[in-house]
Amino acid sequence: MHYEYKTRGVCASKIVFDLEDGVVDNIRFIGGCSGNTQGVAALANGKPADEVISILQGIRCGFKQSSCPDQLAQALLAAKEQQ
Repeated sequence: MHYEYKTRGVCASKIVFDLEDGVVDNIRFIGGCSGNTQGVAALANGKPADEVISILQGIRCGFKQSSCPDQLAQALLAAKEQQ
C-alpha cells in the first residue's frame, strides 16, 4: 500500500513510500538534504519495516528533536498502525 507522511521538525516536508507484507520500498523524501535522504532511502528500500524502525528511531539532527531518518521510522510506525 502507498503512504504519504507529513514530517515534523525536519527539513524534509514529506516522505512517500510503499509498505507491502511488512517490507518498505520506493521511499522518497520531499525536500531535505538530497544526498542524505537519498542515502537513507537506498539503505532502507527492500528491508523489513521493523528492522528500519529499530535502526533509525531516535536519531537526532543536531539540536533538533528528530531527523529525517527518525521521521522515516515514525512514518513506518504510523503506516503499520493504519494496516
